[in-house]
Amino acid sequence: MLDLRFVRDNLDAVKQNLENRHNTGDLDSFAKLYDERKELIQAVEQLKAQRNTVTAEISRLKRNKENADAQITEMKKVGDEIDALDAKVKETEAAIDKIAYMLPNMCDASVPVGADENDNVENRRWGTPREFDFPIQAHWDLGESLDILDWERAAKESGARFTFYKGVGARLERALINFMIDLHVDKQGYTEMMTPYMVTRQTLTNTGQLPKFAEDMYKLEGLDYFLIPTAEVTLTNFHSGEILSIEDLPKYYTAFTACFRAEAGSAGRDTRGLIRQHQFNKVEMVKFATPETSYDELEKLTDNAEEVLRLLELPHRVITLCTGDIGFGSAKTYDVEVWMPAQNCYREISSCSNMTDFQARRANIKFRREAKAKPEFVHTLNGSGLAVGRTVAAILENNQEADGSVRIPKVLQPYMGGLEVIKK
Repeated sequence: MLDLRFVRDNLDAVKQNLENRHNTGDLDSFAKLYDERKELIQAVEQLKAQRNTVTAEISRLKRNKENADAQITEMKKVGDEIDALDAKVKETEAAIDKIAYMLPNMCDASVPVGADENDNVENRRWGTPREFDFPIQAHWDLGESLDILDWERAAKESGARFTFYKGVGARLERALINFMIDLHVDKQGYTEMMTPYMVTRQTLTNTGQLPKFAEDMYKLEGLDYFLIPTAEVTLTNFHSGEILSIEDLPKYYTAFTACFRAEAGSAGRDTRGLIRQHQFNKVEMVKFATPETSYDELEKLTDNAEEVLRLLELPHRVITLCTGDIGFGSAKTYDVEVWMPAQNCYREISSCSNMTDFQARRANIKFRREAKAKPEFVHTLNGSGLAVGRTVAAILENNQEADGSVRIPKVLQPYMGGLEVIKK
């Protein structure tokens, strides 16, 4: 959530940000309600001051054994007015929040202005895509021919966009999870966490998934609980309602979870394979940082994700998302895209974002610079390290051989019991 005073004082800048993001927001109503709330609060304060004065007068009259009935009657009327105005303030605040919760974060000045993904800016590449001297197979075909992925049986049980991992395929997924977690914890300094898969409405509101993206959530029937779309939700909310000390920052957390997404907006896209699933595994990284260090932490976070791909020897690139493609709560996002030979293009495998204080305001996460200092909102960051299914897909396609086998990256072989090649 944006700072409400900032929005009111910078309506033109917020409007421009909405235009750059190709988003909408009722800023006129926001300004009207904000000013109305200010006037109501002033009226309440005046009435309370009046009540304090008259209350003191009533006390004086009673001490002097004088009649105070008129003043008491007056105060009852004032009290009723205060109650009515307080109710109006709450009503107005609710209306303000309804608008404010739908306003995206302000993009950082370094974010390129653009319409969509075609206007994203490439920053760097690592590795050279392999040249094949045989017909390239897509990962879904490789998975079937190697008998390690089963789409048809998953569809029989759950419908489209679900997969059974089988045998070596299941072990490969598990090996990747363990490898990523070990790297993040042992080398990169993250604290490993295991989190709930079900959360409350408020938890998702705190991180910005609700109310904006309710259609993408899986809600439990008859309960106000949702399945998490990412461990970003649970890890960020771990410190909700808390005040941290500056000595605690930065904080790094990582967790493997299953993720659940309805993916309502992806109809007809990536209908085959592991790229876009309703349920998938992901290793998430979350950071809490001071405002002055958060963009440095974003660079480190992105490198943490890249290191996974470097160690797996998978060609990839890093792009900066433009204003028309950036996520709702992000001030700046780097996407890490891995090379997919069968599609002859790079595909997103990690998204690393600085949310600045957008989530912290919603979740009320603050820090103090010193013992008696006024609390400030932390900055939160998140990134995938990586989407595991997409990593499996990338390994299968990039490491395939002419005979239909797939080489296992050296760094994964200890996690695979020494297995070097997946064969038919």
